[in-house]
Parts: sequence; C-alpha cells; structure tokens
Amino acid sequence: MSMAAAVETQLPGDRISKRNFDKLARFIYDYSGIKMPPTKLTMLEGRLRRRLRATNHATFDDYCDFLFYEDGLAQETVYLIDVVTTNKTDFFREAKHFDYLQSVALPAITNSGVRTIRTWSAACSTGAEPYTMAMVLAEFAEGRNDVSYSVMATDLSTDVLQTARRGIYPEDLIAPVPRDLQRKYVLTAKQPGRREVRITPKLRSKIGFARMNLMDEKYPIGEPMHVIFCRNVLIYFDKQTQAGVLNRLCDCLAKGGYMFIGHSESITGFDLPLKQVSNTVFQRS
Repeated sequence: MSMAAAVETQLPGDRISKRNFDKLARFIYDYSGIKMPPTKLTMLEGRLRRRLRATNHATFDDYCDFLFYEDGLAQETVYLIDVVTTNKTDFFREAKHFDYLQSVALPAITNSGVRTIRTWSAACSTGAEPYTMAMVLAEFAEGRNDVSYSVMATDLSTDVLQTARRGIYPEDLIAPVPRDLQRKYVLTAKQPGRREVRITPKLRSKIGFARMNLMDEKYPIGEPMHVIFCRNVLIYFDKQTQAGVLNRLCDCLAKGGYMFIGHSESITGFDLPLKQVSNTVFQRS
C-alpha cells in the first residue's frame, strides 16, 4: 500500500489528547463510577470512533469540543456511556449462585410468609442473568398456587437493554441452560439455518427492563426486594463508589433478603447490614 493510500484509509479521529482523555475519564467516572485509567486510552479511542462518525466529527478534538464546550453532553451522554461500558454475560453464569437461590434462598423467603417474590438484576447486561433468574423462579413457583414472582432488570446501557427486551440470542449462548429448561423456556427459530433462539413470551412477561444508573442517589424500585443480583459490576468501581452503591442496594433489600455479588468481588471492610451465608452470598440482617 502506498503512503498516500495509507493516509486515505486512516481511521477517523487520529488520537485523543491527554487533556481530552482526562476530561472524558473524569466525566465517565463522575457519571457512571467507571474508572478509566490511562491504560484504557487505546480502548476508548477504538470505541469512540463510531460516535465520531455518528456525530459527523472528524477528530477527537472536534468531538470533545462538541461535548464540553458546545453543550453536546445533553444529547450525547447516553451514547457515550453505551460505548464505554463493558457487557459480558452468560446464562447460568457462576452457577452455584442459582443453586443456592433455588435450594436455600427461595424456600427461606417463602417460609417467612412472602408470597410475591420480588427480585432485581441490578446490572442485567443483555439479559442472560434476569432470564436465568426467571427460569429458576418459574421452576420454584410451579405447583405452588400461592407463590408468584417478578424480576426487575436494570442497566446503564440502552444498547444492551434493547437486546435484553427482545430476548433473542445466538443458539450457542444458551448451551449452559439445562435441556429440560430449554424445552420449557426457549424457542428455536423456524427458519432452517437460522441459529437463533428466543425466550418464551410467558417468561419475558415476568421481567421489567429499565435504564438505571447505580451512581444515582436513590434507586426507584418501589417495595423492597427479596433478592438482588449485583454481580461483576463492583469491580469497575473504586472503594468509595463501591461503598455508596452497596449501601444504596442494602436500602433496597428487604430484611432477611439475599444479595449476590460476583465471585471475584468482596464486601470486606464495608459497614453493611449483611451477613455472609455462602460464597459471595449475603443476607440482610
């Protein structure tokens, strides 16, 4: 390739200056709690290039001027946060949590007199976690005429929420779902060769999806939850932010309710009204 051709095919945006990277990192942290150290510079450049194209800006400098000096943040914040959030999810991820939910937590909750089990997936990504929760809850409630359940699923990213609401996934993503649950809760595509599946309408109807920022001062969830899953999101926050999020989550958890965090996460050192009852599973005192 000639030098001229190389210049013509150069990706838009060139590089983010240190000044603008610092501005972006500060805004992302203040808004979402997500840390953006200098080691993330190349990643941020790669993810923001499509926003440059979408907003018709030729360089990162132009884009940052639009954000910070031309009141562009009002219209661009949701899209900016969408491209910087990391969203990894699997059905029955960290499967021991769902074993504990089914065998210990749900029986304890209903034995305490609860008949409508309220649950929350607080960083639901593309939906595999709340749909897994709904499968476990549906199995538990089956045959118990006096027990019902609901799942609230929230995330900061509007992109992943759109995918979650549709409930359509590549066929290989549901491999961890037990066969008997696949037969009950997963529909296969009718078109030959289309390797996609969809969660059944009945199960989808049990989940309410909404955008929520865990950095907000209050979480508008209504009545307290009996089960909260907030897994593999605390690792993106510093200790001060973790403390705030965990305290607000505890405020949303019913007495005797259960909180599940990721296997690589810890609440050690925080003053919280929780007691550990299993590996990364805690109960509200």
